[in-house]
Amino acid sequence: MSFDLQSLRDATARHGRVARILVTEVKGSAPREAGTSMLVWDGGQSGTIGGGRLEWDAARDALSGPWLRKIPLGTALGQCCGGAVTLLCETFEAGDLDNTDAECFARPLPGETAPRPLSITRLLSRHRNGAAPASLTLCDGWIVEPLAQPQKPLWVWGAGHVGRAIVQMMAPLEDWQIHWVDTGAERFPEPLPQRVERIVAQDPAQLVPHLPTYGHHLILTYSHALDLALCHALLERGFASAGLIGSATKWARFRKRLRQLGHSDRSIQHITCPIGDPTLGKAPQAIAVGVTALLLRANSARIETAMDRPA
Repeated sequence: MSFDLQSLRDATARHGRVARILVTEVKGSAPREAGTSMLVWDGGQSGTIGGGRLEWDAARDALSGPWLRKIPLGTALGQCCGGAVTLLCETFEAGDLDNTDAECFARPLPGETAPRPLSITRLLSRHRNGAAPASLTLCDGWIVEPLAQPQKPLWVWGAGHVGRAIVQMMAPLEDWQIHWVDTGAERFPEPLPQRVERIVAQDPAQLVPHLPTYGHHLILTYSHALDLALCHALLERGFASAGLIGSATKWARFRKRLRQLGHSDRSIQHITCPIGDPTLGKAPQAIAVGVTALLLRANSARIETAMDRPA
């Protein structure tokens, strides 16, 4: 878990004053792990720290922060987990984080007024020079959180039923940046999930030569001709993974056409068709579950997924 600076900036720009509730410590059994966070604003929230009553009480008191609380889940809330969590609540407004661009976000805990201690200065120095990995740390009245790393780009081509189901499932995952493409603005739902970029393009395949070669792609459009054009363009450009929605018959025809366009069988096999897990069913939500499971097995170091395997 890490401090998602961009999401917090976006939330303050949209909603004004926003509270961030962070699980800083966990003792025993608890709904979520340390580093989990949620955002709360007047009339809404995003993310979850789990626990039902725990989250309800924290969200209710969020905008009265800042505060730091250690909560025994069993005796205080009657939850069966039986452990204890420490929650940190901080409030932010637009502009508060404009100068926060380092690898870690360090600040005093509520009620602490002393200057940054030497222990924190040394810890940040070790993070910068690679001597110690960045991690959530509480020390001498201060807290240090690593900032979220660049997200893996996921391009979803098509805003139909399957595209919508996949985007709804993937959007809450902080490690992924979703770019959603279709030929008409009216094809997208309103409002879009957070952290999803809508792109309207009359000829989506023309976008492909300008995309990074480490991106992940799901081809789900309403047109077989457009699907084929995207497959062709992606094979020419390169990608981390690519999946195509379709039947065995459709994929057999596409392989033949892609060979005619000059692609080798070895290259073509890097596109997975069908996508998801066929044993789960063909409903959009079932496909979304299978696709998400594959993407979550991605190797973060090499940005490869199980979808790279031949169909």
